[in-house]
Amino acid sequence: MFYVIPRTFAIIRSKGKYLMELKELGRTGVKIAEIGLGTWRYKGGVEPLRKGIELGATLIDTAEGYYTEDVVGEAVSGVREKVFIATKVSGRHLAYDDLLQSAEESLYKLGTDYIDLYQIHWPNYTYPIRETMRAMGELVDRGLARFIGVSNFDIDEMEEAQSFLNNYPIVSNQVRYNLNDRSIERDLLPYCEERDITIFAYTPLDDGNLAKKPGLINSNRMRTLDEISQETGKTMGQIAINWCTSRKNVVAIPKSNSVERTIENCKSSGWRLTAEQISRLDESF
Repeated sequence: MFYVIPRTFAIIRSKGKYLMELKELGRTGVKIAEIGLGTWRYKGGVEPLRKGIELGATLIDTAEGYYTEDVVGEAVSGVREKVFIATKVSGRHLAYDDLLQSAEESLYKLGTDYIDLYQIHWPNYTYPIRETMRAMGELVDRGLARFIGVSNFDIDEMEEAQSFLNNYPIVSNQVRYNLNDRSIERDLLPYCEERDITIFAYTPLDDGNLAKKPGLINSNRMRTLDEISQETGKTMGQIAINWCTSRKNVVAIPKSNSVERTIENCKSSGWRLTAEQISRLDESF
């Protein structure tokens, strides 16, 4: 069962105005923005990222394989202490020594001496998971990473990885999740919800397909999205993102190359769809 986040949830405010709701990362006690800034295929430069940070989207997700760690480092320069940086080691670099080297290179590109959340981008059975997780644990031991996460892992892969981490929990799993792709609801989402593991939902707008203008609507499901958009006065994209974050343990990391769209994405927080609206979307999609 999914639950709507209570209105009393933690928020970021600026000059008395609401900006962004927060959710706890796993069971760490650390609160992160429920809407972050994704950087896969990102070409927007520094300004959209800085605008997002200003609006409370202080979670930025990147990866060595995105080739965007440099621009993220530039964007957080001077405000590093306000930003939660999540990055990933490539599935090609999961050997013990390679992983440690990748982390060092990411630290250099990001211009920081620690990574808030270091994630394994993809599972890769070429490398013994025991050695991969030993390297991940060492990064935390050395203070180079605060928390450990994974990406694109199924339940069995998560459990195997966790079995080799005696001192630290896996606090997150970054996976594809949006109204058009709800496959994680079968087992992974309930599993993570029960264990307080945070889901990082990438492509929450399904590559823009859930933010189409009303004139392009050609299906019952998109008509439902448009109807709720009109009821709430929010854009279709905002409805789609808010639907994602209505799940208890889900944060969304949409990507935008423009300041305007970044502002729109950030304004997907600070309000909630009703239970009836969520039910209609669930039934339509």
